[in-house]
Amino acid sequence: MAVLNRDDSSYSHLSGIILGFQVSYGLDAAAQVRAESVVYTPAGIRFNTSGPGFSVQVNSPLVGAFNVSNVLAALSATVVGLGVDPEIAANGIASMEGIPGRMERIDLGQDFTAIVDFAHTPNALKRALETARELTTGRVIVTFGSAGLRDREKRRLMAETSVQYADLTILTAEDPRTESLESILAEMAEGARAKGGREGETFWRIPDRGEAIRSAVRLAKPGDIVMACGKGHEQSMCFGTVEHPWDDRVAMRAALSESLVIAGPAMPRLPTRKTN
Repeated sequence: MAVLNRDDSSYSHLSGIILGFQVSYGLDAAAQVRAESVVYTPAGIRFNTSGPGFSVQVNSPLVGAFNVSNVLAALSATVVGLGVDPEIAANGIASMEGIPGRMERIDLGQDFTAIVDFAHTPNALKRALETARELTTGRVIVTFGSAGLRDREKRRLMAETSVQYADLTILTAEDPRTESLESILAEMAEGARAKGGREGETFWRIPDRGEAIRSAVRLAKPGDIVMACGKGHEQSMCFGTVEHPWDDRVAMRAALSESLVIAGPAMPRLPTRKTN
């Protein structure tokens, strides 16, 4: 059986070349397995699903429109393809907590939403910021960097994307390797300015990633979303030829606990961190 996304531009081509049984899913009214009455919140998604001979309510702690598609694909494969009871499939979806570092919420009781995501390309960053927009009527504040010894064009494009889709942007370190971090940030700042970004007002350069995340947290107001993108689940950051221990999720918890004045982990230290 082929499980095809009716909302995707590839659908017409793929459905025409597949000879066996196929089932389509999506928001499109013509999809066989459809999501209806979708509600997006920082705590997850919920919607009604109707398919061939079944209807079920779905609740998931996963966030964003792309996860509506993922859930529908899973329901199509299990319920339609394998004959799993729809309620059992929905319970399985509800119990899945998500993938570490992929739109992962960090909640220490703050009055805004904090998210760590792996987005490290212009398109992935765009999708992450679009998802954040679905979750709030407040501002979207994002911090990220661009790796050294990698595609230089990406640096400008990511900064351009952020200025267009986020309210506030903080440019910071992300595996500079043997390149000059200052030069990388200068290239990113140039891209931000090209799309109307105003340094010191809508975007900032903060080389130390820990301080950048702290600054994003300080900027947050009730109802905003703060995102740290680019590292996700990764456990180190490369400066020169040395891998230094680093975890964005620990850093976000450290920044939040400092802001809330509660117990929490210490902010990881990088070579860019100034000595107090």
